[in-house]
Amino acid sequence: MDDVEIRFLRADEAHILTDLVTDAYGSTYDADWVYEPAEISQRIEAGALISTIGVLSDGTVAGHMALMREEPDASVLHAGVAVVTEAARGHHLFTSMKQYAALWAKGQGVLGIFSEATAAHPYSQKANIDLGAHETGFLLGWIPDSVSNDAALAKDTRRQSVALFYLKENDGHDRPIYAPTRHRGIIENIVTATGISGRVVKASHLNVRGIGESTSMMISHKEDHNLAIITVHQPGRDLSKVVLKAREELVTHAGRDAVYLDLPLNDPATEIILDADLTSLGFAFAGVFPNKYLDGDALRLQSLHNVDIHAADISTASDHGRELLSYVLSDVTTTQANRN
Repeated sequence: MDDVEIRFLRADEAHILTDLVTDAYGSTYDADWVYEPAEISQRIEAGALISTIGVLSDGTVAGHMALMREEPDASVLHAGVAVVTEAARGHHLFTSMKQYAALWAKGQGVLGIFSEATAAHPYSQKANIDLGAHETGFLLGWIPDSVSNDAALAKDTRRQSVALFYLKENDGHDRPIYAPTRHRGIIENIVTATGISGRVVKASHLNVRGIGESTSMMISHKEDHNLAIITVHQPGRDLSKVVLKAREELVTHAGRDAVYLDLPLNDPATEIILDADLTSLGFAFAGVFPNKYLDGDALRLQSLHNVDIHAADISTASDHGRELLSYVLSDVTTTQANRN
């Protein structure tokens, strides 16, 4: 679009974001804080939210995109809350806003930017790819069926999926990545495509001695998504037992539609234990994604329950994305068959 000023949103302008989201999504957006201007202002002032907006020559705000810092010293940021008005669609405004924010992040020494893009249509995915980002996974059924999206491929009301993306900004430290044998090939492809500073290596038999009996983990809930994430800080020999018990509680008693499992890729125990227990766990591959409770990249697995997945509902925007989605869908099918 011509005559568009791209700039950061000030804390005293928080109502602008609320108005944009309300106009685009009504009350269905799946993050409650975007409807609270006071909360938005607080996040901007704390440096946890770096909001970028596109302003037309007449002062109308036509779009918004945010970088979010999960921790004060986080070296990887999370992009999201992308909203573009209907009149501004098709004019690459999202790309301009994210490029503006990405240049700022690069200057700040940020290593990279992770984001989720709806897989209900290819447009926001293509915008990420145009900036140099690459897919790292697909979270199937992540978006609640209550969220309205007029560009979605599926017209029926059901949960939608998201594509995970990583945009590299600066070189990180070289580090080992311990991937389970079953998923090693696809993880190597992701690391190569994205430029994540890591080497996929095989754990030594000597690492087995350092694995403890007990698994250290925590469970977080996303109430607005009706899902839960099990974060494993340190895998132990009882991983399968405690994770299966937790999933049973979350699905049967809490009624969660999906459960995601994050494990540290910098811990050789992840490779060793999953090589032994992955089939019995019944979790399928989702991707590589940061977890604010883990130091480094996480292997994200997914267990879908009250989720109706249709491959035709899920769009991609690159050859890498299509290959990755095919792998994810195939692994879900295999995993569910083994689980049943």
